[in-house]
Amino acid sequence: MSVVNRDQASIIPTVGDSPHAAPAVAIALDDITHDVELLVTCIPFARMPDIKGVVNRLPDDVPVADTSNYYPHRDARIEEIDAGKPEGLWVEQQLGRPVSRAWNALLQTTLAPRGRPKGDADRLAVPVAGTYRAAKQKVMGLVDDSGFDPIDAGTVDDTWRLQMGAPAYCTELNAEQMRRALELANRDVVLARRDAVLSIIASWGPSQSFFEDIVALNRAAADLHSLIDQ
Repeated sequence: MSVVNRDQASIIPTVGDSPHAAPAVAIALDDITHDVELLVTCIPFARMPDIKGVVNRLPDDVPVADTSNYYPHRDARIEEIDAGKPEGLWVEQQLGRPVSRAWNALLQTTLAPRGRPKGDADRLAVPVAGTYRAAKQKVMGLVDDSGFDPIDAGTVDDTWRLQMGAPAYCTELNAEQMRRALELANRDVVLARRDAVLSIIASWGPSQSFFEDIVALNRAAADLHSLIDQ
């Protein structure tokens, strides 16, 4: 698995920490098109257009999986998404090729320590959305290898169900709960809920236990307590 971010020297200490994933090696951006079976993009959402040239050099049968999320306070406003365009569809249009979305609905502090073997009672789920079934299946297989249950979340048009403000987003659910959360998603309220959550987070002081509290905040915003308590 190759990681693309900053430069090789700065990223080497950050890769390869998960015991459930294959060893990671930092390489130069221009080298990622050599012997690639699947590309996972882990960059700020608004920077996706910057890598179109690199992605275009990949063979057509190499799946692309995107882990990013649109955060208006960081990325600046993207009118199409604020008007309701699903984030995954916007990414596809920027890159000019099919993209599956995965791992974006999981906190980074959950990804490294919370992976579990298949069948473990405490295994969390990761929703995966994409239009092309063969590519999505490859991505779901990698999600499984990383220690999480992959849940089919539909096509690229359904990626709004994985966005910030949706019940599936960063709420740390098991497979059964995740399927139900995806069903409970209401497109009309996702964007409003996202902005409300961001407003609350902006009010937090430095003593806030950020990553623990953000899960609780997302669950409360989506009113998932009855689902989780079942």
